[in-house]
Amino acid sequence: MHNFKMIRGLKIGIVSVLIATTGVCAQKPNVLFIAFDDLRTELGCYGRPEVISPNIDKLAAEGVLFERAYCQMAVCNPSRASLMTGRRPDTTRVYDLQTHFRKALPDAVTLPQHFKNHGYYTLSFGKLYHGAFEIRSAMNDKPSWSVPSWFPPPRYYFTEQGSREARDIFARRKQGAKKINPDDWVNHFVPARSWEAPEVADDVLQDGQIASMGIRTLRELARKDQPFFLALGFLKPHLPFIAPKKYWELYKREDIKLAENPYQPKGMPALAGNRSGELGMYFDLRGKLPLSDDKARELIHGYRACVSFLDAQVGLIINELEKLDLRDNTVIVLWSDHGFKLGEHAMWCKQTNFELDTRVPLIIAAPGYPKGVRIKALCELVDLYPTVSELCGLPAPKEVEGTSCVPLLRNPGQPWKRAAFSQYPRGKIMGYSMRTDHWRYTRWINRKTGKVAAVELYDHRNDPAENINVAKEQSNREVLNKLAAMMDAGWSAAQPAQK
Repeated sequence: MHNFKMIRGLKIGIVSVLIATTGVCAQKPNVLFIAFDDLRTELGCYGRPEVISPNIDKLAAEGVLFERAYCQMAVCNPSRASLMTGRRPDTTRVYDLQTHFRKALPDAVTLPQHFKNHGYYTLSFGKLYHGAFEIRSAMNDKPSWSVPSWFPPPRYYFTEQGSREARDIFARRKQGAKKINPDDWVNHFVPARSWEAPEVADDVLQDGQIASMGIRTLRELARKDQPFFLALGFLKPHLPFIAPKKYWELYKREDIKLAENPYQPKGMPALAGNRSGELGMYFDLRGKLPLSDDKARELIHGYRACVSFLDAQVGLIINELEKLDLRDNTVIVLWSDHGFKLGEHAMWCKQTNFELDTRVPLIIAAPGYPKGVRIKALCELVDLYPTVSELCGLPAPKEVEGTSCVPLLRNPGQPWKRAAFSQYPRGKIMGYSMRTDHWRYTRWINRKTGKVAAVELYDHRNDPAENINVAKEQSNREVLNKLAAMMDAGWSAAQPAQK
């Protein structure tokens, strides 16, 4: 019905091929690299008890949770390119969803490639890099992996109605093209309905397939001596919000609270906001902005169902790791490429420099390091490259632009970097944003002329929701001057002193 038997056969074949390798060294720690798409810090372990995420919460209790980790750009491709190369967006030159980082950095050694070069077997299932669904090569950076990445077919719709809607949309999109089979929609990304709650098993959906593939692969890898870097790139909770019905039933729609600040920040420049355009890709949301309260609750319900669906997959993977006696020699890293707005600031989705978009969940559980620790120091996703390398005893390439957080794992309370840096483009204007312990300072600059188009300043001690831009208040002139000087000095000047 869903071509799942064919997919399963493909999985088994891939696993058989990828395990055909010689052993290297069993002493190096393995790496389990777990990625999410659009997951904000909406988890029990981040102080959101209304969200059901027991497995991720358990991982946080067994490792280190970073309370203030930030992405470098709040959209998939630039964020992932930055994390996987260890370089910031102005170095990767990736600012959109299409550009591949190897256009500007053809010889870049990615994080998994670095591990492969040091004797690791590297492999990935799902979305680690970004790329169009129809262009699998964009999602599979060949130098990074020991075998080609496996990505589940882009099938999102599983009910009879949803499948029919996607088929019709695809047929209209391809109208006039020769030799188009309308049923070929299953091999393309076709935004149809914004949510579904099908009564299906977990592994009928893509993220369930990724988890199944990871479990099967771990069983094979456990019999080998070669250390591995296994990356699992889950697709949710990205739109459309589709999860098996049982995860929807964990929540009561009437108990879901809407955003407390469904209005734009006072004094916000127009450049700072987004138009929630991603919602318009789905036919049931077109022309319906701003959303009604009922529709907003419906989407928040779907988002949380997807989070709980993902949490279950994480539990399956880690349980298998423990059954195979691999947990004590495996570094587990769990992260999201950026955050997500659910009606806050009268906006949805990501693609801004606000805290909700740039702040991400980050958990690291490493053998020999403290458990149940919460780190308040500022951290960035670009730091993961040197951090994971050091945890496994590998030297980070000199080109990386992040800072290893391993000293923080040893001593969480020590002085650390003074700011985390993010950015987001609006045509010719780039919004450079800097999060310090006290402030979020954003400066919108014309990249050709260098002229400042707008400035934002949010006081996180008194306004953690970023509801008031206080950049124009006379009392903050000295603060603005200091933050402007810090931004001019650049990210390298904000790094912690090396001991």
